[in-house]
Amino acid sequence: MVSKQLPFTKEKITEIIRDNPTPFHIYDEKGIIKNTRKLKDAFSELNGFKEYFAVKALPNPYVMKLLMSEGFGADCSSLAELLLAEKTGIVGENIMFSSNDTPAEDFIKARELGAIINLDDISHISYLEEVAGLPDIICCRYNPGPLKEGNAIIGNPEDAKYGFTREQLFEGYRIMKDRGVKRFGLHTMVASNELDPDYFIETAKILFELIAELSRELDIHFEFVNLGGGIGIPYRPDQEPVPYDVIAKGVSEAYDEIIKGNDLHPLKIFLECGRVITGPYGYLVTTVRHLKHIYKDYVGTDACMANLMRPGMYDAYHHITVLGKENDEATKLYDVTGSLCENNDKFAIDRLLPEVTRGDILVIHDTGAHGHAMGFNYNGKLRSAEILLRPDGSFVQIRRAETVDDYFATLDMSGLSDFE
Repeated sequence: MVSKQLPFTKEKITEIIRDNPTPFHIYDEKGIIKNTRKLKDAFSELNGFKEYFAVKALPNPYVMKLLMSEGFGADCSSLAELLLAEKTGIVGENIMFSSNDTPAEDFIKARELGAIINLDDISHISYLEEVAGLPDIICCRYNPGPLKEGNAIIGNPEDAKYGFTREQLFEGYRIMKDRGVKRFGLHTMVASNELDPDYFIETAKILFELIAELSRELDIHFEFVNLGGGIGIPYRPDQEPVPYDVIAKGVSEAYDEIIKGNDLHPLKIFLECGRVITGPYGYLVTTVRHLKHIYKDYVGTDACMANLMRPGMYDAYHHITVLGKENDEATKLYDVTGSLCENNDKFAIDRLLPEVTRGDILVIHDTGAHGHAMGFNYNGKLRSAEILLRPDGSFVQIRRAETVDDYFATLDMSGLSDFE
């Protein structure tokens, strides 16, 4: 059977389960740190390189603190994420605030923290000025429309709700210059979970050429460009990781040709990756609760879409390991399911696995991004705990599991008698 490696043994998971019942997400700290350093080493040749971790991928302060210690900033998209960054110790221009349909309180908090604000629409220039004042530095998100293809997760740029058109960028930067903004950045994000390194090089070229035109026509200087994120991960065992060094080399060559060639150096290069930073180093651990044999064979687990939405939402593949049976032949065809009253509550469809028995422990791979973060309470399901596996083999609970009391905490039951 084609397999993926695990950073823990069945014995370690059994030890964790004694105090932390399944389901839970577990994150491999050693793997995350090794990966961050690999990314930094690859992109270190780029001027002023900085990675802003996309908090939406894994909004946990313990993980954010690890990444902060490696020099990463935080890419935030809401008031709650701004507050999470602040509580973690990430403030000032170590925050990139990229949001859409943004409420006033979010802009106000971003200004208070000194974050770099990345505007999503030309109308937000006046709105930001009205509710919070214009800062010295502003970035704008570019939607390249037909110039660039997107993918299934974000959609084609022409259909996406994000960003300025090309014409709006020229008008927007002109307005901001006239209103006293001194420092400028440019950003785009047009794909998610992309495995082709050339895609990111082509994106950089589009942005560099646009910066050259904007600088020349408006007589402004760009301090940085944020190439976005979207670097994919090998969810399937036969896929290969995206080579960071290939992207970095291509971006560097484009920088020399376009930015240096137009005398626009220095221009800092930023990324806002999330999935590729933590995704491969998270695992959803779940126990087999029931086996059902009707028209198909079903493995029913104690996890569900509330713990991992991606397979049901995107028809996404996540590899599954049956702990203790890694070397057994995969001879049985199963659908692996949860207990939601929804037929798309499936982690795998027609998946070959070793023969599964009740009580087996399944590990669902690559849940370290957009796993726990996308949890919900439909059907009264409760979100699971998060565990951090330390490099020395110890582990710590970094988020407890929700309880029924949590589910009822926002309900005011005192007025029920009025409806009798």
